[in-house]
Amino acid sequence: MNTSKYVVVGAGLAGAATAWHLASRDHEVTVLERSTPANKWGSSHGSARIFRYAYPELGYTRLVIDAKRGWDELERLSGRRLITPTGSVDHGSVRRPRQLAEVLQSAGVEHELLSPEQAQHRWPQLVFDTEVLWHPGAGVLDAETTVTTMAELAVTQGAQIRTGWELSSVTRSGNGFRLSSSTGEVLEAERIIVCAGGWLPALLSDLSLPDAFVQQMPSLQVRQEQAYHFPYQKALEASATPWPTFIHLSENLQIYGLPGGRDARFQGQKVAKFNGGKVLSSARAQDQLMDESNRQQVMEYVTRHLPGVVPEPYAETTCLFTNTPNEDFVLDTVDNITVVSPCSGHGGKFAPLIGEMAADLATGRDQVPEIFRVFGRHLRIQ
Repeated sequence: MNTSKYVVVGAGLAGAATAWHLASRDHEVTVLERSTPANKWGSSHGSARIFRYAYPELGYTRLVIDAKRGWDELERLSGRRLITPTGSVDHGSVRRPRQLAEVLQSAGVEHELLSPEQAQHRWPQLVFDTEVLWHPGAGVLDAETTVTTMAELAVTQGAQIRTGWELSSVTRSGNGFRLSSSTGEVLEAERIIVCAGGWLPALLSDLSLPDAFVQQMPSLQVRQEQAYHFPYQKALEASATPWPTFIHLSENLQIYGLPGGRDARFQGQKVAKFNGGKVLSSARAQDQLMDESNRQQVMEYVTRHLPGVVPEPYAETTCLFTNTPNEDFVLDTVDNITVVSPCSGHGGKFAPLIGEMAADLATGRDQVPEIFRVFGRHLRIQ
């Protein structure tokens, strides 16, 4: 029989961050990962995700500022660059750049509001249809290297990571829990932190959570998203301002893009339709197959709005988004089980902070905004 005071289920961004924070506080912690950290079946693989400050809610922008201190600490401790600065542009009638600018002004984040003509002159590789918000502090985060870095730091400080350990059930045992794997392994723990991302919907009924908690949990929608890498137009690339990340939201379009990372050989812009993938019952139902209709929609967008790339993808991939109805996170503890669902549609940029919050909850500190608590979700983040 194996034992551990704290057990973290899942070794993606949230799980690795939680293990890092627990281990740095000298707690005994074991991470259980059904495959390997940052594997392609989860939400934390790949080397290119957007890091940005622009949110319509001031509370989220403030949380990004808090999270950035964690990123800086990770880079200091590891000597690795985890966020590459690129700046970000936001435009479209639904994105409301002027409102975003007011939020950044209130938070003290450097930004600039540009006319479409001004933005077009600065970034001829993009086409703009409204005012444009520019904030230079945004960038591209390397999700896979971040997971690896946090996991290594956790292990250095005493944590254990067990790979190929797929959780099948949790039962209460004395003052703690007995966790069983799909292959019959057993581990006993005092406290559990579940960071299972898109696998969480399939696990909820097996976690020995109180019925009232499960009933109050917001519904979790898992999508198999699709992203495409379009090669840069070499003729335009030489004269244009370097590519920023971008979010373009209008009545008929919800598209985002960012410079592609290491896994796409840094040769093009990664572009995707936000929440455009098929809905899954959980991550178990994913097939990682590309949908031709989705591909055509993104290629048509690229043809109209991104003259700086060749409108034919040279690489493509799927990933998982796990969203609550209002895209707020779930971070709460009940009966020594902490449930962490940072919603992979936009949770990656908060990874160091989410791990700190999860560690706080698991160790009895109450430092998490009420909006993320299962019984406090009627409140808004300030």
